[in-house]
Amino acid sequence: MLKKIRVILSLLLFSLITLYFLDFREFLPESFSFLAKIQFIPALLAFNVLILVSLLLLTLLFGRVYCSSICPMGVYQDMVAWLSKRFTRKKKYTYSKAKSILRWSILAATVVAFIFGFAFLVGLLDPYGAYGRMITHLLRPAYLAGNNLLETIFTSFNNYAFYKVSIYSLSIFSSATALITLGLVGYLAWRNGRTYCNTICPVGTTLGFLSKYSLCKIQFVDDKCNMCGLCTMKCKASCIDSKNKQIDHSRCITCFNCIESCHRDAMKYQFVSPLKKRIVQTAAVHKYLPDEKMGRSEISEITENSFTMTKQVDESKRRFLSASLVTGLAAGNLIAQEVTNGLLQKKELKRQVPIAPPGAVSFDHLREKCISCHLCVSKCPSHVIKPAFLEYGPGGIMQPKLYFDRGFCNYDCIICGDVCPTGAIQPLTKEEKNHTQMGQVQFIIENCIVYYDETSCGACSEHCPTQAVRMVPYKGVLTIPETDTSICVGCGGCEYVCPAIPFKAIYVEGLAIQNTVEIKKEKVEDVVIDDFGF
Repeated sequence: MLKKIRVILSLLLFSLITLYFLDFREFLPESFSFLAKIQFIPALLAFNVLILVSLLLLTLLFGRVYCSSICPMGVYQDMVAWLSKRFTRKKKYTYSKAKSILRWSILAATVVAFIFGFAFLVGLLDPYGAYGRMITHLLRPAYLAGNNLLETIFTSFNNYAFYKVSIYSLSIFSSATALITLGLVGYLAWRNGRTYCNTICPVGTTLGFLSKYSLCKIQFVDDKCNMCGLCTMKCKASCIDSKNKQIDHSRCITCFNCIESCHRDAMKYQFVSPLKKRIVQTAAVHKYLPDEKMGRSEISEITENSFTMTKQVDESKRRFLSASLVTGLAAGNLIAQEVTNGLLQKKELKRQVPIAPPGAVSFDHLREKCISCHLCVSKCPSHVIKPAFLEYGPGGIMQPKLYFDRGFCNYDCIICGDVCPTGAIQPLTKEEKNHTQMGQVQFIIENCIVYYDETSCGACSEHCPTQAVRMVPYKGVLTIPETDTSICVGCGGCEYVCPAIPFKAIYVEGLAIQNTVEIKKEKVEDVVIDDFGF
């Protein structure tokens, strides 16, 4: 019964989290973002005390329930392990000793890397962030392709319930990382069940330490157990030593496979009193110690076999220190290109400072909080958020960055801040978003078609929501753009619509620290680009 409850709960949460990443039509309400916020690392980085205390109490009371039911990466491993048994009917797990040195070394390296501002390692190993990247970069394109296929089929019958969406690569590096993660974790799960959770995952190590002291644990019933080893064969955490009737509770994920497989009812999930446990152990020692008929060496040998000595590891305190890294890796290069009329020079657009999403506050804040789960990438309706590579520095690999090649940041859109589970992108009201400056407009006159082709345009001015770009007299009846960086919010509307090719005449340069701007315009209308099919 316990296993059935766990499986149903696990599949429900797993399906909802997966669907929330895939849902581009917004079937699920934004309130479902709580599914991301109840994950351990996001709650820790967001300083969500209520969620953290709840997860820690849950672990101290019932063991690693988080790992077995709440964590989507854990459920993914269970699904792979279940599938492997369909191919190998006689598959059996075996008991193995805990790789404590490796587990704690990975956790220590993760904490140290985070303290020194290298959040990339945290995002790489965090199970929720890793699962989010797997869904966003690998499953989502297939999901969108399925939607487009249904659109073609339904449209042929004059049913327009579906509409086509664009499918394109978000990032080669992030996609490769997601593919490697999928393959590595899947391979380990196929071979040995929960190896990733109990060897690599820093969350598994942390909660495993606490679960040793949980009040409810799986226990052997000595008078019923015949040491057949069936529980060991079914334990995907490889933590049950049936020969010695011992369970490594730091690795037990409370999947209840052992209880269900035992035919003698010799395993129970029950409340274990620490005081009662000490009394039983003491009694067991005296039971096997004769009064004066046994030598010291024999007594010492029995005593050593009666107790399992465990190393006490002091849990280090987490300190969150902001790291200062010098940003801006790319330098603007000038490329000369001859134009047929007049040998005029055009300048290549090469952004020197990346553009962080609105509400990211600063590059340091983003690097410190973001785990690169790419939920903001998946949920952005304008498709302007993509993973960065080295634009934020080595510590900011795969963190979100704005690109305006396929759209612009909608003036009133605040979705990315609402869905971010770690607080890396702070939630903003529409009023706050309208006054948040994430970049500043830059104008290259040599690239403007008004300048080199002497043709009327004004597209950038028409689509600027704050009038940071306006047209001023140029030659005769021609007008040319003039920019005011003090009121520009960096939405990218001007850059996206600029018709100049091959290089844009107007673009947005990012800001390492986002500002609040005062816009004198009484009312700013929503930007709509009908001419470009949006």
